[in-house]
Amino acid sequence: MRMAMRRGFVVGLGFIIQILFYVFIMIFFADHFPVINVVYRILGLLIVLSIIKNSRSLDVSLPWIMVILIEPILGTLLYLSLGNMLFTSRTLRRLRQSTQNAQKYYLQDPKTKEEVEDLGFSQMRYLYDHNHFPVYKNNQVTYYPLGDEGFPTIVEELKKAEKFIFIEYFIINHGEVWDTILEILKKKVKAGVEVRLMYDDIGCISMLDKHFPKEMEALGIKCVVFNHLNPLAGVIMNNRDHRKILVIDGKVAFTGGMNLADEYINVHSPYGHWKDNAIRIKGSAVWSFTLFFLTSWNAFRAEDGDFTKFKVDPVTYEEEGYIIPYCDAPLDDEDVGADVYMNILNQAKDYVYIMTPYLIIDEEMIRSLVLAAKRGVDVRLIVPGIPDKKIVYTVTQSYFKILIDNHIKIYTYTPGFVHAKVFVSDDHIATVGTINMDYRSLVHHFECGLFMRDTKEVMKVKKDCLDTLSKSHLVTEKEAQGGLFKDLLQAVLRLIAPML
Repeated sequence: MRMAMRRGFVVGLGFIIQILFYVFIMIFFADHFPVINVVYRILGLLIVLSIIKNSRSLDVSLPWIMVILIEPILGTLLYLSLGNMLFTSRTLRRLRQSTQNAQKYYLQDPKTKEEVEDLGFSQMRYLYDHNHFPVYKNNQVTYYPLGDEGFPTIVEELKKAEKFIFIEYFIINHGEVWDTILEILKKKVKAGVEVRLMYDDIGCISMLDKHFPKEMEALGIKCVVFNHLNPLAGVIMNNRDHRKILVIDGKVAFTGGMNLADEYINVHSPYGHWKDNAIRIKGSAVWSFTLFFLTSWNAFRAEDGDFTKFKVDPVTYEEEGYIIPYCDAPLDDEDVGADVYMNILNQAKDYVYIMTPYLIIDEEMIRSLVLAAKRGVDVRLIVPGIPDKKIVYTVTQSYFKILIDNHIKIYTYTPGFVHAKVFVSDDHIATVGTINMDYRSLVHHFECGLFMRDTKEVMKVKKDCLDTLSKSHLVTEKEAQGGLFKDLLQAVLRLIAPML
């Protein structure tokens, strides 16, 4: 732990030195080369105009626009090195190429597609027709409303592994959860099971030291660190692997909100009761989660020329409804996670219940929420009662007034922290996964989720929301009011929110 903290300090110091260097350049040029200062002002203006022309979301681009206009030299240098995609990193190129290579493995069963089209499920059409994520039927889905309930099932499924185990998580931390899993993995490796482990470098920077991958490899566990933290690497450092994926033998997959650390099952509770979830998938849809994992893995450790060696003949379950595993990545102009959420809001007729740990949203998402409420849809959002990040929670609170004024009900989870990421609507549709309602998840991160239509677990997700609402506090109009200082603080934080 001490070594991990030391590494975090060194990386942070690297960022500070880089910023100080840019400040020095700015002052030097401004004082000694007035002509260059003018050149940078013109260049900065051209960059701003380019940002405005090409931006998919001006809310995300606004902080950069202001920095460049206020301090052209500093802003231009920072943007060219940290904020734009002009000089695409080798990491992003590998990820993009691996994603393109994997497209041939996403095969849609024509009969299932025809059924969905006949039923007029337009949200599902968006996912399989436009984003090429197959729709599946006759899969067994089990929703666990708490990490405490999902973790024992994860342990039992891991014990059954015979061929391979793929693990991809944003956070892994030493403790009861990881120690339990690691003991199983050691035994499985000795039994000839192939185990692959991938985790995000920033997600684990204060938890795992730099020797952790070597320790895993020494145990026979293949290990990849997603996107090594490097303060000189620029924009790619902003793109983290926030996915939670566990695949066992190609027969069982898990996703949801919980990471592999003790707070997610309430062994350790720094923010009161930790309200999270997990979801298990059995059947043909596991193949999509296998592909999600292999696509990222082979971008960093290219060792699989043919992904189909991990595909198995799936068991067919007598289950109603349809599901689509989907993922999102900052590699193109498609914000799949945000689009799934807005499509649910735009098509809802009766209600939409939402659980999210963070609420930092752009004008488009606000409008979708408000328009749904204006159509008479019962829109309810559940956010934490005890926040894990106070600054981020202050930004979340800044949206309360406009939403409440437009008849949206906002609840704070009284016992503690909500980490689940859930939408459920009209007793027909639900999505469960890793995607928070903030710029990090909706724009910058690698994410995943499971979209469900008319499965029995949709009603279980609804019940979970209602149970959580019963333990939550309804925020009043008066409570949503700020005050001069808080309003000013929230305005400043909202301005830089896309960078939080």
